[in-house]
Amino acid sequence: MNTTIEALDPNYPSPYPLFSMRPAATIFFTLALSACSSASPDAQAIVDGALEAAGASNIDGSVITFDFRGKHFTVTHDGGRYRYERDYTDSTGTVHEVLSNDQLYREINGHSTQLSAEADDIMEEDINSVVYFALLPYRLNDRAVQKRALGTSVVHGQLYDMIEVTFRQDGGGKDYQDRFVYWFHHERCTMDFLAYYYHSGEMGSRFRQAIHPRTVGGIRFADYLNFDADTLGLNDIEHYGSLFDAGALETVSIVTLDHIKVQARKP
Repeated sequence: MNTTIEALDPNYPSPYPLFSMRPAATIFFTLALSACSSASPDAQAIVDGALEAAGASNIDGSVITFDFRGKHFTVTHDGGRYRYERDYTDSTGTVHEVLSNDQLYREINGHSTQLSAEADDIMEEDINSVVYFALLPYRLNDRAVQKRALGTSVVHGQLYDMIEVTFRQDGGGKDYQDRFVYWFHHERCTMDFLAYYYHSGEMGSRFRQAIHPRTVGGIRFADYLNFDADTLGLNDIEHYGSLFDAGALETVSIVTLDHIKVQARKP
């Protein structure tokens, strides 16, 4: 049986009803509907509709800040250029980390710190992973992304278009062998569920349900309930939706973004 969010954290604010959410502007909903509800849309059309519903066009040129598990993130994108900053305090002092197209470094108390290659890899993976999931579906039109429509499925009585995402080795990063499946609402185009199989560290899979969706600066953000199932492998994660609908998954964690702000980047 699915664990409720209140059972995991009784102080967590009640999420907005997932299936009652509607875009604020009628004209926006009409545009999204036309992109997602055609009889047999291909993978690219479904993803394009999801990007529009998520307000992804507002990400470039904006400065996005949020807190995640006690660490403060500052994110900027400008076309193919990006800069991710992470700030926090630990036993070593005040830590400032930067990941960009050109740089990867850490400062402690204002002084640059030399890291081992392994520590660099861990820092890069940690920062990139948090930002990637926070901004989904923003990166689903990257050059290395390979998309394939898997048909439709019904979850909680709602119709979803399922999209598989894999990655080319060239440009796909260290985790290019990972596999994702996304559930996009057939009418609203919102990304309400996703599953992924990862190869970094111990191999395994996760399934996420979007909760508490909200729009900040024209961009849709969500928190997630995180589930897993030991019985599903790389080629089986599309079955997560059926297991979830049957109440056969247990919640293992809550993924939340706090204090989200979106501001126009200064010239």
